[in-house]
Amino acid sequence: MSDLVSIFLQLLLFKLVAPVTFRHHRYDDLVRTLYKVHNECPHVTRVYSIGRSVKGRHLYVLEFSDYPGIHEPLEPEVKYVGNMHGNEVLGRELLLQLSEFLCEEFRNRNQRIVRLVEGTRIHILPSMNPDGYEVAAAAQDRDISGYLVGRNNANGVDLNRNFPDLNTYIYYNEKNGGPNHHLPLPDNWKNQVEPETQAVIQWIRSLNFVLSANLHGGAVVANYPYDKSLEHRVRGFRRTANTPTPDDTLFQKLAKVYSYAHGWMHQGWNCGDYFPDGITNGASWYSLSKGMQDFNYLHTNCFEITLELSCDKFPRQEELQREWLGNREALIQFLEQVHQGIKGMVRDENYNNLVDAVISVSGINHDVTSGDHGDYFRLLLPGTYTVTATAPKFDPETVSVTVGPGEPKLVNFQLKRSTPPAAPKRRGPNSGHRGRVLPKKVQPRAARKKEMMMKQSQRVPA
Repeated sequence: MSDLVSIFLQLLLFKLVAPVTFRHHRYDDLVRTLYKVHNECPHVTRVYSIGRSVKGRHLYVLEFSDYPGIHEPLEPEVKYVGNMHGNEVLGRELLLQLSEFLCEEFRNRNQRIVRLVEGTRIHILPSMNPDGYEVAAAAQDRDISGYLVGRNNANGVDLNRNFPDLNTYIYYNEKNGGPNHHLPLPDNWKNQVEPETQAVIQWIRSLNFVLSANLHGGAVVANYPYDKSLEHRVRGFRRTANTPTPDDTLFQKLAKVYSYAHGWMHQGWNCGDYFPDGITNGASWYSLSKGMQDFNYLHTNCFEITLELSCDKFPRQEELQREWLGNREALIQFLEQVHQGIKGMVRDENYNNLVDAVISVSGINHDVTSGDHGDYFRLLLPGTYTVTATAPKFDPETVSVTVGPGEPKLVNFQLKRSTPPAAPKRRGPNSGHRGRVLPKKVQPRAARKKEMMMKQSQRVPA
């Protein structure tokens, strides 16, 4: 009996540690692959679930960090999200390959990967829509063609049209004045979104993500916000029009980093479309409301772009290796982009961390905030900036910072508590001691009697 148990455990272990092959992974295969990577690199990985799909499947995340499960102050958080549309599967497979690659190269002491893992907290969600994937995969098995089969979740909802619409508020605020970051959610937002969307929203609110990419299929282009056009509707649709964020130049650079590190995205001509440099503003391509990348930018500190990675939404298994080789360097370079701009701690005079302090950059109408540990991260291109930190009941502090092309500049703030001005005391025309208003002066009775007697003695008889 013990021999049978031993053989079973050996077979199970072999199944867990078998190398990732270039094939499509159904849900059970995906879960085994994530735990296999964790078993190979237990000290720098962690598998956790952010919630469940409509059908009850876990939304598993694989984390890479030298201290898994712990936020280290001044170490940025970055994420990849794949398979948001269940039938767009290449991102799912690429993220599994990336997970295996990071683990293997870390074990081989590849200094670039070691530096990345030890200096960054990386979160990989291979499938945001596991229910939709199973529908799409089953259709492939039965050789059923259909451009949209499996795209939506089990409730038939497109998850990339399911986030609270914050663009309407930001466009109003840009015109009329109002907050330019961390726009609030409606009170009943949980009743308006799907379980997968709610899980992702709670996830990105719980961690201070700085950078993100959402992997899709159906085109080959790096798409950056805004996704929703500012133009008015025409016959029920919003006209396509370039709708840049205040960080437009930075977003273009992030998109170009991926495009030019990719095997062919930067060439522009792909899938019958042409995108100069292989990048596009989302709204100038087509207007999309309630999307995830705009939500990240408007509700959190996270800068997210959308990566369209293949003409075929469900590429054949034989194409996966070529796609991996075309995307591998781009996936690594994009992660490295989180290490630019400025970062630092915001504290008070007693070195207590200040949470939710606002970091403003003059000339860029989009602020970020410090996280739960008092640290902040502000992605910026090389240049000289005027940066201000503010917090309620503290005096603001402003500094001039020159940002280079290399590692982020460390800029700490120590705010002094505001001293409210003393309210001036108002004194009336008849104010007396201790602020009491006294009546007109009244002579004592004895004094009045003495005065009357003196007047009478001064009278001379006629």
